[in-house]
Amino acid sequence: QLQLVESGGDLVQPGGSLRLSCAASRSSLNYYVVGWFRQAPGKEREAVSCISTGGRTAKYADSVKGRFTISRDNDKNTVDLQMNSLKPEDTAHYYCAAAAPRISGDCPTDMRRFGSWGQGTQVTVFS
Repeated sequence: QLQLVESGGDLVQPGGSLRLSCAASRSSLNYYVVGWFRQAPGKEREAVSCISTGGRTAKYADSVKGRFTISRDNDKNTVDLQMNSLKPEDTAHYYCAAAAPRISGDCPTDMRRFGSWGQGTQVTVFS
């Protein structure tokens, strides 16, 4: 019943930056843990980052740590993923997903925890 829509995907050169945004409709995103996942053709979907409901806890995959930053603006009902220093291996379809928190500061990366998913947005890093 929670509808999520991603935006911001684009074609970008290596070393470039993109900012992805996840917006919610039908329900408030403020009460959900939000995660970003990505899937490249022929590969399994993997967790990129997650953020707790309050935005004070965040986790990142080792492959993106130091380059990506997740944030949320509960006033705008959005969660963003700032991606810097992009590499060709970052090329994938990126999805945001929402999960009901279980504990304070909950920030899971297991995709099985997430029940609502957006349609995804394509990020292509190529020169």
